[in-house]
Amino acid sequence: MDELHVVLGGTGGAGTAVVDELIARGMRVRATSRRPPAQGSSGVEWVALDATNADDVARACQGAAVVYHCANVPYPEWETKLIPIADAVINAAAGANATLVVTDNLYMYGPSQGPMTETTPHRPAGHKGRLRSRLEERYLAAHAAGTVKLTIGRASDFYGKLGASAAIALAVDPVLQGRPASWIANLDAARTMSYLPDVGWGLVTLGARVEALGQIWHIPAAEPITGRQFITMVSEVAGQPVRMSVINKPMMMLAGIFNPQIREAIEVYYQFAQPFVMDASKFTRAFGSRITPHDVAINATIAARKEKLGSVH
Repeated sequence: MDELHVVLGGTGGAGTAVVDELIARGMRVRATSRRPPAQGSSGVEWVALDATNADDVARACQGAAVVYHCANVPYPEWETKLIPIADAVINAAAGANATLVVTDNLYMYGPSQGPMTETTPHRPAGHKGRLRSRLEERYLAAHAAGTVKLTIGRASDFYGKLGASAAIALAVDPVLQGRPASWIANLDAARTMSYLPDVGWGLVTLGARVEALGQIWHIPAAEPITGRQFITMVSEVAGQPVRMSVINKPMMMLAGIFNPQIREAIEVYYQFAQPFVMDASKFTRAFGSRITPHDVAINATIAARKEKLGSVH
């Protein structure tokens, strides 16, 4: 198709998944990142930019039919950068008269009794959750005012070929390197985990459906899984002994003295301490689903991470 699809944050987890899905659908793709890959996907037009620079974002979005906002920054930069980035993206998509698809997480809900739906009340556990709630208000207000046509797609903790998520950093990579896996808070709390190619499929589907506009959507994922189950499956697929430990809150607080990213992650400790389950039935009823079973997803993740890491102990 000749329509241009612009992916902001095209080298991150969600952004890479969206680029891959768009290529699979035969779309024309422009992708942005602070540092474009040396060897990007064939046929993708790469643009280097800082997402906080509104003029650069506007230029990158010129001519777009759909803009996918997948750009993110490290936890310590959320408070100062996410709102300016959101405003830049809203204005850029509006200037192009493009549909805006926003990638989001579940932080605004806070600790929840039972599965989270799109109407679950916002009871954020800290400043990052409150910020995500404010961002939601900002996006939906822009849509309601007629400034931009947009929709919001939410997913839970990512896993897949890229390594920024807790599941990759704590479980997959350590196992592949011959080290014990670890998990935060509770090995036996059920948790929705979103496989990145499924997230990419969901976000691109939202961008193609006019009935998605002005609403929030939870992107379908495989059934909830515990940390113990996930680590066991990873270890078995990798051919490594099953070894795991728990990282408790005092350990995170100690590590956070030296590492700002870990210090900020303490706020989401509750997501691992108790069941953290997302209900995506609204999306499935409206658009169907494409869900990769955990065993298939873990096999693919391990194959990709082995290549990324270069060697396996």
